[in-house]
Formats: sequence, structure tokens, C-alpha cells
Amino acid sequence: MPTTGEISLYFHIPFCRRKCPYCHFYVVPHENKAAQNLLGSLRQEWDLNKHLVQGKKIVSVYFGGGTPFLIGPEAINEILSWISPPSDAEVTLEANPEDVDLSAMQAFAKAGINRVSLGVQSLDNHLLKVLGRHHSAQQAIAAIFATAEAGISNITIDLMYELPQQNLTSWKNTLAQLPNLPITHLSLYNLTIEPQTVFYKRRSTLTPLLPSSEESLSMLNTAVESLERMGLKRYEISAFAKEGFIARHNTGYWLGRPFLGFGPSAFSYFEGKRYRNFCDLKKYTAALNEEKSPVDFTEQLSPLASLHERLAVKLRMLAGVDKREFPVDEALYQKLQDKGWLQLHHNSAKLTEQGLLFYDSLAEEIIL
Repeated sequence: MPTTGEISLYFHIPFCRRKCPYCHFYVVPHENKAAQNLLGSLRQEWDLNKHLVQGKKIVSVYFGGGTPFLIGPEAINEILSWISPPSDAEVTLEANPEDVDLSAMQAFAKAGINRVSLGVQSLDNHLLKVLGRHHSAQQAIAAIFATAEAGISNITIDLMYELPQQNLTSWKNTLAQLPNLPITHLSLYNLTIEPQTVFYKRRSTLTPLLPSSEESLSMLNTAVESLERMGLKRYEISAFAKEGFIARHNTGYWLGRPFLGFGPSAFSYFEGKRYRNFCDLKKYTAALNEEKSPVDFTEQLSPLASLHERLAVKLRMLAGVDKREFPVDEALYQKLQDKGWLQLHHNSAKLTEQGLLFYDSLAEEIIL
């Protein structure tokens, strides 16, 4: 089949055993009947959209959530059988440490998963309780080793800092445990207290317990130094990878690769248009049962606004951008350099150390 470009696929599996108090994603309680219904709806949505994939190379497939692990390897295998991604595609599954064991991971590997993202968040048992997580540091470590033993050699973990009651000492203890783990990638997030979360309702009591901005900066700098020492090179503001293990799926978002999202609340970006499915499992399923599109939000930016947005997003990559690819007003580049956020050299532009720290402010300046 002739290839006319690359594309990624995302499947939002909204089921969780329980919702974490800081989580702002669309999730619902896991029930077997609901999972079976979702599988049928995903098939209907795939059939509606599979013509868009024809002639394109599927670079990555990502099962996110929620907790896609909960629908089991048979369901994952079935979804992949519709898609038939090429053998070199990156196929990622998100999982929580408390669910993982060797036999389950062997089954997922057999189903076609070749990359696993584990929601570790911390290797400090007290802070895991603060976060409302239901695994221990020991379970997280065991899950990483079980995944590797199952033959899945591409393992990424999420870690969070700037947590209530966290200090630099506890953070260093978490970082000190990483070099012994068979991980190839790490995503580093500072806690943000989002509306519509339990933490947001408790923000008046949580905020005084957060580290100061100086402590947070020390945590970030310590993490970057520690991760780089163990061969996890920072290639995007929040992402670190060993050589050859840069996340192909996430990189697609930053480079502007088209992607199709399936499932309730899933976003898509295709032919310059961004759209999102109903953030409601019943509405999503009902629309598909009536052979209607489950999309409830669509946005198409003007060419100039799209150019500015793509520039802001691609600047998240530490390699920077070629200004010739983003012919915005030269005065904008100059302004961002004058603020100390961008480093300009001939046709290249990339974030400075200050720009990495103030990326949100930089993005506001760029996006129209």
C-alpha cells in the first residue's frame, strides 16, 4: 500500500477501579458489561474512520485511560486485529503497578503490546498515600521487573514532584532507586491541582503543604541531573529517554503528526482539524449505535493561528525548531529572545534554561 504519510492511533479506555484525587481525566468505574459494550462501540468507531488510515503508515498505537490494563489482553488483541499495525509500530499500554504480574504482562506481550507505561508517581510510601495511590513503592518496583521479565523491554514510568509534604530528601530517595530499574523512558510531572478534582476541593488545606518554589526548582534540577547521569536524556520538557527509546507516540503530538482518537473523550487531530468525542460513555455509545459520529467538539484554526500553535508545541522539544518551517513575524522570535526564553542561532530557535522553566508564559506569547 502506498504511504502518503504517518499517523498515530489513540484508544481511550475510561475504566478505573477508583479515581485518584488529583486526576482530571474522564474515567468511570470498571464493570465487565460496560467494558464489553465499549469494545463494540470502539469497533463501530473504527469502522467509521478506518478509511482515513488507508495509505498511511501507523507509527504508534496508544492505549490510555483510565486503566486500559483492566479490559484485558484478549480485548487489546481484538482491537489490534482490526488495525493490523506494522510490526515496527510502537504499541503502548498504560497500567497501574498494583494490577501487574508476570502472567498478565506475558499475555499482553503476546497480544501485541511492546511498550508499557506504569503510573508509579513516587517511590515513597507516605507520598503514595498522600496522592491516594493504591500501590506501594515495593509493588511499583516489582511491576517494573515483572514487565521486563515478560519480554517487554520498552518500559516508561511516570514520576511526580511538587507534592504535598514532599521535600528534597524524600525526592532524592526516589531518584536514588531508579538506576537499578530496567526502565527506558521517564515522564516527569509537577503536581497541578486541576478543577473538578478532589484535590481542588481540598486546595485550601493542601496548598500550605506544597514545597516552596525554590524547593520545587531544586527538585527539578536534581531530577534532571540524576536522570541524565543514568542515561535518560531530556528530549522534551517533561520527557527523558535512553538512546533509541524516545516515545514515538508522544513525539507525534509535539511534531504535529496526525492522530485519530477512539473512545469517550478522545481527541483527534487530522487535516488541520482538532476534534473530541463525547466525554460521556453513554452518549458516546448511543451515538455510535445510531450510526452517528460521537464527536461533540470540532475546531479548525486559521492557517496563521495553526502555524503559531504548532510552533509553540514543537518548541517543547529540546532540539528546537527550524525557523524556516515556522515563518512567523521575526519580531516575535526577537521578543522571546529578549525575554531570555529563546536562543536564536542562524535559522534555529530553541528554549533556554529560563525558557524551559517559563514555557507556559512563552506559549501564551506565541499562541494567537
